[in-house]
This record gives sequence, structure tokens and C-alpha cells, in this order.
Amino acid sequence: MDLRFLEPLYRAAGPVATVYLDTTRTSENAAHEIGLRWRALRERLADLGADEATLAALDGAAGGAKGVPGPQGEALFAAGGRLLAAYTLSRPPQADRAAWLPVPDPLDLVADLDDGVPYVVVAADREGADVAAYPAHGGPVEERQYNGATLHISKVASGGWRHKHYQRRAEEVWSENAAHTAKEVEEAVAAVDAGVVFVGGDERAIGKLREHLSTRTGELVVELASGGRGGSDAMAELRSAVDDGLRETAVALRSGTVLDFTEDLNREGRAVQGVDATAEALRSGQVERLLLAAGGGDAEPTLWASATDPLEVARERTSLTEPAEAFEAPAGALLLRAAQATGASFTRLDGRGDAQDGVGAVLRFTLAAGG
Repeated sequence: MDLRFLEPLYRAAGPVATVYLDTTRTSENAAHEIGLRWRALRERLADLGADEATLAALDGAAGGAKGVPGPQGEALFAAGGRLLAAYTLSRPPQADRAAWLPVPDPLDLVADLDDGVPYVVVAADREGADVAAYPAHGGPVEERQYNGATLHISKVASGGWRHKHYQRRAEEVWSENAAHTAKEVEEAVAAVDAGVVFVGGDERAIGKLREHLSTRTGELVVELASGGRGGSDAMAELRSAVDDGLRETAVALRSGTVLDFTEDLNREGRAVQGVDATAEALRSGQVERLLLAAGGGDAEPTLWASATDPLEVARERTSLTEPAEAFEAPAGALLLRAAQATGASFTRLDGRGDAQDGVGAVLRFTLAAGG
């Protein structure tokens, strides 16, 4: 995934508060329980030195998407009395946590977003279709972002996605409707550069629609066995089917990337693994793709970094150009910062055993060429 969306977080003058909170709403007491967990994290941040203005900014955002039931989490970032970004995640974090560091810690956020695939949803019947296009990672950072198909399709009222909707309900000749719908699907695919098109609804309508799609778009179509256009039950089934389809698509894409990385480790100068080798490659600007496993918790190693130069990161403080001004932080946060600064992309490792220390990188050029 592209890490450029993190740039506003890194532009903020530190220190930065990072919050990951379980905001699942599956019981009548959910709001109270979420409030208690947030207060515990707030106290933790205050103990770490967070200023009251920044904590107040977080107060206004903490609590999750109140209009969306079911499992979810949130990632919040704030500094200097201002909320930098708020994301509603597709799944709860492994544990509630808060950090007050010179830089943000977006590792769990990007790990969640790495399941994101730009996609189109089509609910078709013989009168036409409802067509919606969804980008992988949402709109402006100032708005709350929503990740996960169920969150998208639920159309949360507060904040939300700036996606474009295409709808057609006119009662015209069936084949003509299919042609109009196909045109709108093509526009939707182009609008978000979709990687998959999920289609649910009337089987014969879907068949007619396929007749009018381009070869390229037709290859992106995944027909859903349930859900379609109609009442709330059909929409609920569509949500569930799209969720499953997105997960399967994301896993397949990521598995291919990780397999390529594993093969490149056996080719000299094509890839590295482990914290030290990856940090060194980032300092040299060699990294094309950073691969990290999230959820390390207390087991995650720490590194030293420069407050002003994202590429200055190392295991030993004395390895840095200005060691006196260096700070220590979790390795994942600092490696991501360096990757974003050099235009490297990101892929989540599903397990720490997929690479040494749960860290690896595919290189832009060989080590020999870089020397």
C-alpha cells in the first residue's frame, strides 16, 4: 500500500499522541465500557506528559462510530492541542494502548488498512442497479476514516467517505437498463481504479450486465451468491458477502507479495530481513517495499532515531549522526516513518515468523549497486 496518506501525521510537530481503542458495540453497555477504556488511556497519556489541550482534542473524537454496530476499533492521532486524524478500523486492536512520542505510531493502522482494496459494489435487478465505488483508504485526513466493507456500505452519517454513488432506477427495457448500468459500472471502476467488482442480485440481470461490460471490467467481476437490490435483508446479505470477498481478495494479493519477498531473500541483493538490515537499507534509500508484522506489543524491539531526519534510525544510539538529540521508540513506528519519507510502499506480514524480527524489505537496487 501507498504510505503517502501518512504525511500529515509526520508534518505535525511532536510529541504526538497515538491511541488505539476497542470501540466494539455489541451490548447495551458498550458506550459506557468504551468510555471507561478511553479514560484509562487518557490517564496513561497524562502520566506520559501529554498536555491537556491535546487530551481535550482526543476527548472529542474518542468513542468510535456510534452508528455502526459490531466489532470495530479506532486509531486517533493528536498533537499541539489538535486532532490530526481519526480512523475507524475494521477490527478491534489486539489491546487498547496509547503512546506519547516525538512521532506518531501508525503501524496498527496501516496493518488494518492493508486489507483495503478499491472496489465497486453492484446490486442489480431487471430495472437497473445501485452502483457504489469505494476507494481503498478514504478521503481527506481531517475527516474520520472508515475501513471495512460493512462500515463503508452502512453509510455512517457523521464524517465518512467521499465516494461517488451511481444509481439507476428507471423502468426501461431490460437490455437497455443493463447497457446503462454497465456504463455506470465502467465509470465507477475508473473513478477509484477498482481492483474488484462485487455483483449481487438477480441472476439474469447480472448475465445481461456482463454482456455490456468491457473485457477488462468483466475480469474484475465477482458474482455474490447472496444479497442484492431491495429491502434491508438483501442489503445485510450484500454487506456480509462483500466483507468476505474483500478479505479473500486482500489475502490473495498479500500472499503473492509475501511469496515474492521470500523468493527475493534467496537472491543476493534483492531483499533483506531483520530490524538491523532493514534499518540500514532504509538509511541508504534502498527500500522499495517495507514488510512488517503488527501486534508485537511489549515484545517489539525499539530503535533510536533522529527527531529531524526520518532516515536516521539504528539499533545503537551512537550510530546516529547526532546521538545527543536522538530518541527511542518502537521499531515499527520508526521504520514506517523512514519508509514513508523515501516513498517506499508497505505490506503487512500476517505473522512475525514470516521474516526475522517480523521485519523485511524488498530493495530498489542491489546492495552491491548501492555501495
